[in-house]
Amino acid sequence: MGTLPKRKDIPPWVKVPEDLRDPEVFQVQTQLLEAMFGPGGSRIPYIEQVSKAMLELKVLESSNLTEVVVYGNYLYKLRTKWMLQSMAERHRLRLERGMFKLEEAMNALELSPSMK
Repeated sequence: MGTLPKRKDIPPWVKVPEDLRDPEVFQVQTQLLEAMFGPGGSRIPYIEQVSKAMLELKVLESSNLTEVVVYGNYLYKLRTKWMLQSMAERHRLRLERGMFKLEEAMNALELSPSMK
């Protein structure tokens, strides 16, 4: 990846330019972002500080995915990527489970043909 991030507030624990090379990149369903990062990304600074990494989010046009780019020391960025992917999977499963329970409840409310 030839270009450095456009961000101007690079955290002090990220070494420039070596930690900005070869970021870890993965994609997350856009609908999960608020659950992971808080309203308007309010938890991103905390996640960056705890993980000693820097995050950049890029919404992908014409899809429901957002690209998450993780910069930092090799081990920190791998650990952060793993943690965020685990969070995304957990939130995705909770969302699916909630939809399944909603569907079951809606089906339970429907009257059977013999009761009409």
